[in-house]
Order: sequence, then C-alpha cells, then structure tokens
Amino acid sequence: MRKKLISTLLVGTMTLSLAACGGSSSSNSGNGGGSSSGGGSSAPSGNENTLTVYAWDPAFNIPALKAAEEAYKAGVNPDFVLDIREQSGSSDIETAITTAASAGKYDTLPDIVLFQDHWIQQYVKDYPDAWQNVNDADVKWDDFSAEKLDYSTIDGVHYGVPVDGGTVVTAYRVDLLEEAGYTIDDLTGISWAEFIEIGKAVKEKTGKYLMCMDGDGNDLVYLMLQAEGVSQFKDGKPYITENETLKQVIQTIVDMSKAGVLLLTNSWSDYTDKAIQGDQVAGVMNGNWIIPTIEKVEANNGKWEITSMPTLEGGKEGYASNGGSSLYITANCKNTDLAKDFLAYTFGGGEGAIETYDNALKNGGLVSTYAPAGESEVYNEGVAFFNDTPIYADIVEMGTHVQIVEQSPYHYTCRTQLAAAIVNVINGSDLETELKNAEDQLNFEMGN
Repeated sequence: MRKKLISTLLVGTMTLSLAACGGSSSSNSGNGGGSSSGGGSSAPSGNENTLTVYAWDPAFNIPALKAAEEAYKAGVNPDFVLDIREQSGSSDIETAITTAASAGKYDTLPDIVLFQDHWIQQYVKDYPDAWQNVNDADVKWDDFSAEKLDYSTIDGVHYGVPVDGGTVVTAYRVDLLEEAGYTIDDLTGISWAEFIEIGKAVKEKTGKYLMCMDGDGNDLVYLMLQAEGVSQFKDGKPYITENETLKQVIQTIVDMSKAGVLLLTNSWSDYTDKAIQGDQVAGVMNGNWIIPTIEKVEANNGKWEITSMPTLEGGKEGYASNGGSSLYITANCKNTDLAKDFLAYTFGGGEGAIETYDNALKNGGLVSTYAPAGESEVYNEGVAFFNDTPIYADIVEMGTHVQIVEQSPYHYTCRTQLAAAIVNVINGSDLETELKNAEDQLNFEMGN
C-alpha cells in the first residue's frame, strides 16, 4: 500500500438550510459503484475490495465519488467497489454520527462519510472516538488551500481529505457593465465604497442591482469579513460588539441596500429564482457552487465574467470561501489501509487526482482546492457562458489566497442573528443596539 454529546439546541441548529453548498437532495437515484440505500443500517460490507460511503447530492458530490472510484479501479485495483449510499442531505450524515455516538456503538456507520466543513471540528471534539486520523495517508497536503485544510485539521491532526471548495467568485454581467461605462477590470481590486458608486451608475443605466443576497441567510457578512482576515468569533466566543471591522462591513451592507446597489431577497428561492435567474441583477457574489444557478439563464450565455472581491480599503483583491466538504474515515472502517490509499490516490493528490478532479468538474461541476488541478487542460478550458474565460483555473488560484479565520459550530446561528440585525438597521434601528442584541442572543444560544 502507498504510503460529550452535542446539545439538543446545536442539533436543531444543524438542520437549518444548507442549500447554499448543495446540502440537501431529495433524489435517491442509483450510484455507479454500488447500492443506494438512502439511510438505514450501513455497516461495511467486509469485502476486502469494497468501501462504503455516505454522501448526498446526485448532481454534485456523488459524481465526484464515482469519478474517484473509476480512477482507482483503472490505476490501482480493477476489483475495487465504492458502495455509495446516497443520503437525502448532509443532516442525515450528522444524525447518523450523533446516533451512533450516543449509543456508543459505531457499527451502524459506513467506512467513509462526506461531511460539511463548518461542522466537523465540533463533531471531532464531541465524538473523538468516531473518527480515524489520516496523518499517515500519502496525501499531498501542501498542494491544497491552507484555508480548506484548516477545517479538517484539529490539534495538528488531519482527519479529512478535501473534496470540493467554496472559493468565492464575484461574477458580473460584462454587457451591463459596458452599458454603464465600465469593464470587469474596473471592479477588480476596488474598495466597497468604489463598488457602491459603480453600482449606482449601473442601476441608473440598466435598472439592475449590482449585487444580491438572500436577506434571511445572509452570507455577505462572513464573506466580507474573511476577505479582511477577520472572524465573527474570537477564542471560541462571539466577536461582534467590539469588532470594528464587522461594524464597517455591516454598515457597508446597509449602505449598499439603501443606495439601491444591493438586493436583499426574502428567501433563498427568491435569491436564486427571482434575483439571479429572474434577471434582476448585474452581479452575484458567493461560493463557486452558485455558477450552475447563473448558467440556467441561457439568454445570458457569454455575458458573464468573474473576478475577486472588493475590500474595505481597496487597492487589493479580496478572497473568501463559502461552503465545501471533505471525506472522513469512521471508527467502523475495518479496511483502513484501503480507505487511506483510495483517498490519497484520488482526492488526496495521488496519481489519480487529476483524472478524478477533471471528471468531477465535467460531470458534477465540482471545483477542487487542489492547486495542481488548476493546471489541467480541463480546468484551463474557456467556459463559453463566461465569455470563454478559464474560470475554473482562476477559481483554484483564488482559493490559494483565502485567509484562515476562526470557525465555530455556531456559524449559522451567528449568520441568522446578524442577518436580522442588518434588516433592522436598514429599517431604521440603531447599529450598536442591534449588534448588542445579536451578540447577547448568540451568547445565550452558545450557553455563555
């Protein structure tokens, strides 16, 4: 071969919508390497050539797993089978881990699970016996985004092998920019204040907002903060009322909304279906998983391009990440050597990595944070919808610049509180008061 239980409150929080990063799927279609159980008991098969894995989303990460299976079969073991057991959403996997750990019995788990980045550190902390570390797997750690690895590395120990990344793209309709007298270069490396002025011109000339976001699940705060290298948490506690950068970010979001530059929708479906696909906007900023949503409007083929984010001070390009997942070997895996070898050879940068990531991109739109993938012919092909620019190579490069910021299992709880604060401030409430209320509520829910 190549070389304490989570509270009911936290479990409830985890069931919040994770649609932003492909967090759920009602489909239960078949899988190339094995059966699709959709849940239930899932002990490893015991076959020396077979690994079982839980994953979700037949249009995104399951095609990536099928690509990895084929690469490993072709390059290492023609008898290998990856038994993909599709779940209806990421919450099913979280529940499976919680249930097994609560019973102190892990034999209901598969060999490998796909797990959301924002949750894994809490699960390793609360259920340390549920996981096997992969420190000795032959993974090319240095070739991955440091920010991506930060999620799955706990106390210096690697527990996960990266799959997809949520590197943020800022996409613009270049035809609408041109109508207002701008190019995409004019929106690269600028300040948010400059962005607002350009947005006003675009709105006046085209009637379109330059940016949109789901006002209920507002990711802008996190993304804009990460571009500044700042978190919403500090030493495990909320970092809100004393966070001057966060105050600037929220005030900027309020200013963009009041200036008619930012459209804050009432729901996720309004964000995707009405704002983006309903042709109300000239720009979209989110994890690269938003690209298929943009591409659904065929009439806009060839009219989009991508670039980096603005920053508060300007004069530099901003980078952030939103969403993503990695693969983890569970305590129930009896064929750990095979699991490590499979993960290292495919997703971990081994000889089958480029084939795996190329096919994952072609078949499911999954974009890696593995830097050498960005050098492949597939990643460097021009994408017709985005004016024939090689956006996927650009996204991988962007991912190498994303700064590491402190994470928390209360990420989504914090997002909810700050989203409500923003709406209230837009409607006339005092910023300081709203931030204090958000921090107090977050501390309460965290048990501080």
